[in-house]
Amino acid sequence: MRTTRVTVAALAAVAALTLTACGGEPAKTDAVTQITGQSKAGTATVLDRPFDKPELVLTDTTGNPWNLREQTKGKPTLIYFGYTNCPDVCPLTMSNIAVAKKALPKADQDKLQVVFVTTDPERDTPDSLGAWLKAQDPSFTGLTGDFATIQAAARKLGIGIEAAKKEADGSVVSMHGAQVIAFSPKTDEGYLLYGEGSTVDDYTKDLPKIIKGENP
Repeated sequence: MRTTRVTVAALAAVAALTLTACGGEPAKTDAVTQITGQSKAGTATVLDRPFDKPELVLTDTTGNPWNLREQTKGKPTLIYFGYTNCPDVCPLTMSNIAVAKKALPKADQDKLQVVFVTTDPERDTPDSLGAWLKAQDPSFTGLTGDFATIQAAARKLGIGIEAAKKEADGSVVSMHGAQVIAFSPKTDEGYLLYGEGSTVDDYTKDLPKIIKGENP
């Protein structure tokens, strides 16, 4: 696997600038921040200064409050911010993780937490979010709620998101960073980042390590 070591400051700058317009044109940015580090094979970025897990309480697909810190404590966890009406990046990312998860032993599958936080809470109700995730993997957790709360939590993880906007053609586009953050079961810190180009093979190779809180 290629592992790139970066600082949180540099990573946050890049993540905030790199937004994906699902179903639209890529977001334009004023500058591109260059990241330097040691590159090996693969797509994982190992953070020199891991992210703290944000204080985040939202509504799950059953309509109940769901506390991110409490309910993922001590568990290997992948977190992704996206929306169900996305025609490309979001479903592909969730599908890649779902396929890779199935390659794990059953005991490890039960340990892994995959959390999908919507960036389009106005349309992603608990029911619609639950139906969408069920088609990916019924064990995935879907969270919706107040957009400002979701945006603040994403920013703490270096991920930029913007409120969904209607385009001239009537389509609704949600701009969001397409990174997946992996949290260690040992420290409860976000220590790995996966970009939009991460594949099923990447996750399949790395998940056994993530389950143990180890670097790929």
